Amino acid sequence: MTTVSIIGNGNMGTAIGGIVAAGGNTVEYIGRDAAQQITGDIVVLAVPHFAIDEIVAARGSELAGKVVVDITNPLDFSTFDSLVVPADGSRASELAAALPEAKVLKAFNTNFAATLAAKTVGANPTTVLIAGDDDDAKLALAEVVRAGGVNAVDAGRLSRARELEAVGFLQLTLAVQEKVGWDAGIALVA
Repeated sequence: MTTVSIIGNGNMGTAIGGIVAAGGNTVEYIGRDAAQQITGDIVVLAVPHFAIDEIVAARGSELAGKVVVDITNPLDFSTFDSLVVPADGSRASELAAALPEAKVLKAFNTNFAATLAAKTVGANPTTVLIAGDDDDAKLALAEVVRAGGVNAVDAGRLSRARELEAVGFLQLTLAVQEKVGWDAGIALVA
């Protein structure tokens, strides 16, 4: 059994926690403050991208040696018209640089909470795309996701996080413009 610590208390954290629990694994919800100790081997940062630096500053030493999952889409919330990371980078790569002793993954950012909770996108199963440089970390997260009834696909190295963030950004802008619903989204059909 795997323990997954989820930092953040929004819809995404709840949906991811539901998948973890459905697979028979343990989920612990942790606030953004440093009051509660992180016990999970996998830590999901279910927070807005701008909160990551605060978490790293407060909990960086606690995250060393753990699988840390960045679910963020680093978009400019004031305009909703661009990503705020360099064109050749990603928020996940910035996180990996800030946490050199952690195994940083990018996942869940191309999913909406409703599609994770329903485990479907339209008539298709929900798929979580996972990018990262540590194969064992990706496998550990994929096993938790699959045990919870959701597909998982290895999207490649952490450098692929840039493309995942672009897809997540596109999906968010379509939902905000009401071109797709928050219970819809991009499905991977293999």
